[in-house]
Amino acid sequence: MPPRKRAKSAFNAHTFLESAGLGKRVVSYARSDVIFSQGDPADSVMYLREGGVQLSVLSYAGKEAIVATLGPGDFLGEGALAGRPVRLESARATMATTALVVPKRQMERLLHGEREFSDRFIAHMLVRNARLEADLVDQLFNSSEKRLARTLLLLARYGRGDKPQRVLPPVSQETLAEMVGTTRSRVNFFLNKFRKLGFIEYDAESLTINPSLLTVVVHA
Repeated sequence: MPPRKRAKSAFNAHTFLESAGLGKRVVSYARSDVIFSQGDPADSVMYLREGGVQLSVLSYAGKEAIVATLGPGDFLGEGALAGRPVRLESARATMATTALVVPKRQMERLLHGEREFSDRFIAHMLVRNARLEADLVDQLFNSSEKRLARTLLLLARYGRGDKPQRVLPPVSQETLAEMVGTTRSRVNFFLNKFRKLGFIEYDAESLTINPSLLTVVVHA
């Protein structure tokens, strides 16, 4: 009987980037640190190893909108590869965060020369695009209650390939209101409702997302 072939292990972008000599290009950020600001030179791409990042855009009128939240395994600043000379959004750490920084030209060489890494990056971009489309549909058609539930589940990384992060650092109601597109009072009302129904648990130190919160997104 021929020997059984060993299953091919999943490609790990973190391990690959470190083996490519980028392991020393690690930058650490404390919670609320600015990683880059709108208008900064777009000269690198980052790979998030740990923590969380919030992307926001500031309009000419001075109004800020949160456009995405990222976590471990996500790339950041990909616009540099599309020829953008400057960052179109700002990035801020939502908790203690570490990231591998890859200069633009080196990232381009990796994408052209490393098939597995290129496939991983393309898959990431497809998921990001699908997420943006889902966010647009969410804003256009769903109630603020359903949008809040979906935002909390996304923060906890439900539906991602990795294990959900059920216990989150505290998130202010003002921040959630900006992300959902509603008022802080409405966020407070729905958070209390979710807690009474056992969908979430929260206090001054943490926010716990229970899988039962999915019922709001599916049935609300």
